[in-house]
Amino acid sequence: MKMLMQPSLARSYAYCERLARREAGNFYTGFRVLPRAERLAMCALYAFLRIADDLGDRAGDLDEKRRRLAQWRQALEQAFGGHYQHPIHEALHHALLTHAVPVHYLHDVMDGVEMDLQIPAVGHAASVPQAAPLALPYRTFSELRLYCYRVASAVGLACIHIWGFTDQRAKNYAEDAGVAFQLTNILRDLGEDAARGRVYLPAEDFQRFGYDAAGLAIGRRDERFRALMEFQVARAREYYDAAMPLVPLLSPPGRAVFLVMARTYRGLLDAIERRGYDVFSSRARVSSWRKWFFALRALPVRWGLLTG
Repeated sequence: MKMLMQPSLARSYAYCERLARREAGNFYTGFRVLPRAERLAMCALYAFLRIADDLGDRAGDLDEKRRRLAQWRQALEQAFGGHYQHPIHEALHHALLTHAVPVHYLHDVMDGVEMDLQIPAVGHAASVPQAAPLALPYRTFSELRLYCYRVASAVGLACIHIWGFTDQRAKNYAEDAGVAFQLTNILRDLGEDAARGRVYLPAEDFQRFGYDAAGLAIGRRDERFRALMEFQVARAREYYDAAMPLVPLLSPPGRAVFLVMARTYRGLLDAIERRGYDVFSSRARVSSWRKWFFALRALPVRWGLLTG
């Protein structure tokens, strides 16, 4: 059934959908298996998160970035009062109200973006002295897990409200799924992040395998690096496995979109392994045809013909 909405709301949703189609990459294919109302809500949520992330990454000193993020937070609160300062705000307001998404999840994500500001970006790896190891802002996995919760698990918790869930245990599984997705992102982007002076893996893991963070800046792939990566991939897979009980607790369309996303992101881990853990020469990817295969495979789940 076609959604009926005011022209201004329709324009706001259209803006969000264009942004998601252009930027969402691995996620947008999953959005396509949702009913229209839920798909548009996901696009509105994604648009808010994309802009927040861009505000943190945009050029400027630390104070300027914090000021921009504070303004984005304030604009979110004002949007809930019906005062829309950005083209996405009306759609976001409508989506969160319609699907009873707690707004604090969005504030959690903003907290995660602000955590990123504590990691100094130092430019291209060629400018990083090999004798000066990159900073390791996360000492332990517990500290990294908090970051993962804020930038990814909180997103997953918002998503399951849009998709619909039948049991409060779904929240715990969605949290694990967010950690799995973010660990995968960290591994995929390890080389690119190091080139910008950013290292997300915890210091305790470098110490465990005798690998030094400065090796990331020069792309050193030795046996110690391989052991480090094997450990990280195994940890991410454990979180995917822990998240899978989420599937039967979701609505059929929610099951479908989650399976598309989980299979796509687990596919990135497979791609990283096939490359011999080379995360330096180029970014590991899942091909477009494989993403569409995952989407087609999820259609019987979407229509309630299969459970997973």
